[in-house]
Amino acid sequence: MNIHEALKSVHWKKAAYFKWKHDIGYVQSDEKKSEEQFLKSVELKTLNSFIAWERSKEYADLVYLLMQSRVANDILESYDQISTKARTGDEKAVKLLMDMSKQINKYAKLASKKYEVMEEIEEDDGLVLS
Repeated sequence: MNIHEALKSVHWKKAAYFKWKHDIGYVQSDEKKSEEQFLKSVELKTLNSFIAWERSKEYADLVYLLMQSRVANDILESYDQISTKARTGDEKAVKLLMDMSKQINKYAKLASKKYEVMEEIEEDDGLVLS
């Protein structure tokens, strides 16, 4: 589950706050709303209820999902940099790239199995043959 899927299960005002606070809306060309503009959009006068919500397990779980997606982006950027250095002959980068490749292949296999199972479930029409 990613952060956007998780936010679908949260009250719309909380989801809007989380997206606003962490600047993770899909439309990146829009300028970030000011606090006043945000409060007007959720029809509230203060952020107090959201600030209290930030101390909840629900909010913490959402933060962990957000961090997980950011780590994935950081790994991708690191991979690109290490790959570039490895192609120039940097021995440390070559070794690190080989180690990363092993880990990436391991997780890619797990991910592909997950999607294979999902495809099988989608293809199942529910009919039982006797």
